[in-house]
Amino acid sequence: MHASVGDRLLVHGRIVGQRDRTAEVIEVLGENGTPPYRVRFEDGHETLMSPGPDTVVKPLVSEE
Repeated sequence: MHASVGDRLLVHGRIVGQRDRTAEVIEVLGENGTPPYRVRFEDGHETLMSPGPDTVVKPLVSEE
């Protein structure tokens, strides 16, 4: 998995009824875009994260 600052991580719920969560990558701590990442969730909670197979990277779209 590779991500950059500003990308979004979509974390799929792993239990029936659990909603998906979205986090913004605010810092990449691994080499060449690899985990771990410092992320901020919608509710403002920040944490270090090494995403698993239930996570999808949504790249930041630049408006150039």
